[in-house]
Amino acid sequence: MTKHRIADMTAAEFAARTQEPTVILVPLGSQEVQGPHCPMGDYQLAERLAVMAAQDAGPCALVAPGLPFGYADFFRDVAGGMQLRPETFKAVLRDMLDSLLDHDLNRLLIFNGHTTNASLISQVVRDIRRDRGIMVPSLDIWKTIPDSLLETLFGDTTVRGHGGEPISSIALHLYPEQCRMDLRTQKTPRKTALGFPVRGVSDVTFEGIALNLPLNAKDVDENGLLSGSAALASSQHGEKLAQHIVGITARLIRSLLNADPKNPFMSEASHLDPLSY
Repeated sequence: MTKHRIADMTAAEFAARTQEPTVILVPLGSQEVQGPHCPMGDYQLAERLAVMAAQDAGPCALVAPGLPFGYADFFRDVAGGMQLRPETFKAVLRDMLDSLLDHDLNRLLIFNGHTTNASLISQVVRDIRRDRGIMVPSLDIWKTIPDSLLETLFGDTTVRGHGGEPISSIALHLYPEQCRMDLRTQKTPRKTALGFPVRGVSDVTFEGIALNLPLNAKDVDENGLLSGSAALASSQHGEKLAQHIVGITARLIRSLLNADPKNPFMSEASHLDPLSY
């Protein structure tokens, strides 16, 4: 049986597999509140989906051990979460990527399952491009799901958001034993901060515009339901959502095999044998 998780491979197996062009997925996630009904370790979803995508793509794809902690400072007020400071997250991610790049394993794909990591990931990969001349792409996996699919499955796109979809249904599909849908609840009434209605963990509303404020999860909702809805969550919906993420990621992996991270702007013609035209 073909192995895809690097953690399951011996050093000899890994060396043999990487003799040919290989894309290595680096899953990122978080340990944070996902409402009262879903497991806090959402990093498990990123790791599982990464392996499923690698299996779909074939032996050309491997999955590195995931980073279970992310930048999630606004969830610090909910017990059980574990957050990294921005500087810590960037240092750990850079060390993870450098450990692969040091061995000329440069077809990397950051598989990001925690949206708030995105700005810090951007800083890290820009530093890598400047220092090493290598371009490392990053995929925000929840953003791969189009509104049209949510509309098809749920009849509504407002289900999207923290504490709602797609995580609620995908968790039900991949880790049903960890879910507690009997604890599912409605959002609590929004509070005011400085006298202004709270919009989310980053802002309030003043005269119809957003005023940025450093808010926390419980400032928005006592149960960490920041947006979206899990009212229609189901394993069947989760299967469809997971299939979409896996399919698009597998196609991306196969495309990245034909790209050169050191020469990202090489034209298609330059890949051809000069004697063939």
